Amino acid sequence: MNNVFDPLVWELVPFHFWSVVFFVFGAIVGSFLNVCVYRMPRDLSVIRPHSRCPHCEGRIAWRHNIPMISWLVLRGKCADCRHPISFRYPVVELATALGFLACWLSFGPQAGLALSYCILLSLLLAATLIDVEHFIIPDEITVGGIFLGVAGSALVPALHGAESGTASALASLGGLLGGAGVVYLIVRVGKLLFGRLREELGENVTVVFGEEALHLPGGREIPYGDMLYRKTDTIIVPARKVEMIDRCYPNAEVRLSQERLLIGSESFDPESVSYLEAVTDRIVIPREAMGLGDVKFMGAIGAFLGWQATLFSLMLSSFIGALLGVGLILSGRQEWSSRLPYGPYIAAAAVAWIFMPAEFRAGWNRNLDELWRMIVPGEWG
Repeated sequence: MNNVFDPLVWELVPFHFWSVVFFVFGAIVGSFLNVCVYRMPRDLSVIRPHSRCPHCEGRIAWRHNIPMISWLVLRGKCADCRHPISFRYPVVELATALGFLACWLSFGPQAGLALSYCILLSLLLAATLIDVEHFIIPDEITVGGIFLGVAGSALVPALHGAESGTASALASLGGLLGGAGVVYLIVRVGKLLFGRLREELGENVTVVFGEEALHLPGGREIPYGDMLYRKTDTIIVPARKVEMIDRCYPNAEVRLSQERLLIGSESFDPESVSYLEAVTDRIVIPREAMGLGDVKFMGAIGAFLGWQATLFSLMLSSFIGALLGVGLILSGRQEWSSRLPYGPYIAAAAVAWIFMPAEFRAGWNRNLDELWRMIVPGEWG
């Protein structure tokens, strides 16, 4: 297998022949990523049925499924029903093609290294698009990425600068445990310290539980999806009075989760309650900066790139997330309590690590090694 990735073998063919191959192959992979982005969050198979128009369900012929070209020829519309096709499709195909090309131009003719980074870029792009739209990162990407990272490291020792596949696989496992472990620790500590936001509303304020959102004074609304995205998340309202269509409760606490509504000691199915309002002076909203999907996602990145890259990605993604989050809030496009997907920031930081100058990466690793020696003194070879 190592002979397949031998740079001397790949140099037998002109360098930019492979540039074209990587670009075309990237466009094809990008087309498949579009399928994954649409189907995975909906628990649909990415293999069957064949590509279909989501509007008319008509099967897409092969000539209408050529990456980028077909969208341009059809002028962005379905060949059968003429319904518009999202501009995202050719953009994802082009972005993947350019990403594959960049991997080859940066790491060729080390084909194993270039192909490994192409796989990781595909996972990062799919995770970003799904997380932005659905606030989840499917296990097919995170857990699948972990297995691909460990297996790829064993086949391509250059991924971790190792001399053998065994040493590279061990470094991959270290990156997996280090990346996932650090983020999991942050999740648990963050949950203990900042897992709930208590908001004072004023005296005797009416809060209305609508069908899709919690309605607060001043026309403010918070969608339930921004607060109840895990089964354990609960909105708590200590109310002076609770009113439903057919009953009223004095001095009762309202607790709403995905599956249950508690008013005092009485339990209801949230779907069966058509109207509910509470008079209160405060609410307690669940919040969490990162979830377990981010833990597994960082584990997959660590399996490909090593533990040093996960620390870099964590630091840079925190900076990017804080910068963009504050910008969105100041511009009025997000509320302080709104949920922001963290996966895209992790992905952006990982891409920065992949393409950063080798000197910077080496310096970062040296500094971490020196810091580790200071923390854990001893004999080092």
